[in-house]
Amino acid sequence: MTVSELRSLIIADLRRYGKSGRGVDFWRHFLLGVGSKYTIWFRICSYLWSHKFLKYTLGIPCRLILDHYRFKFGIEIMPGTAVGPGLYIGHFGSIIVSGRAKIGKNCNLSQNVTIGAKNSGGHPGVPVIGDNCYIGPGAKVIGGITLGDNSVVGANAVVTKDFPAGSILGGVPAKVIGSSVDLSYVKNTGN
Repeated sequence: MTVSELRSLIIADLRRYGKSGRGVDFWRHFLLGVGSKYTIWFRICSYLWSHKFLKYTLGIPCRLILDHYRFKFGIEIMPGTAVGPGLYIGHFGSIIVSGRAKIGKNCNLSQNVTIGAKNSGGHPGVPVIGDNCYIGPGAKVIGGITLGDNSVVGANAVVTKDFPAGSILGGVPAKVIGSSVDLSYVKNTGN
């Protein structure tokens, strides 16, 4: 990852909060926002950890800051996790993402979300989440599954199998309760 790629990722993330990601908007979100502050530190740490020399110099203090915010905000996304541009964390707390998961661009993560690995049984592995997806409050996306682009996972749903693009999911275990290409859940994508 280059510095310009890092800058592009941070600007894309901040645009999801309805701001330009530059100047006063950047500093306001960096200093005051919960999701945006965590996302910015996550991006910086991911950049530093992707370079061997920087990982062991600037990466260590950066990781300590990210860990501080992990405990303060209850959000855990490990540096280096494959997360596309435009990540939006809407609310404080209890968000856990496996370090091996893959999340596409312009995805929303709500509070109490778990995106985790499964080591045995059906669909072992980690989730791959497509672009423009909304993961609702309390939702769990578990195992080696693929969630298609433009999908919505409803509150408290438990996703343990593959679903195609445009699915609206709900229930335990999750099932398709509708389909849509309406992106009203995912705003400010810059598209």
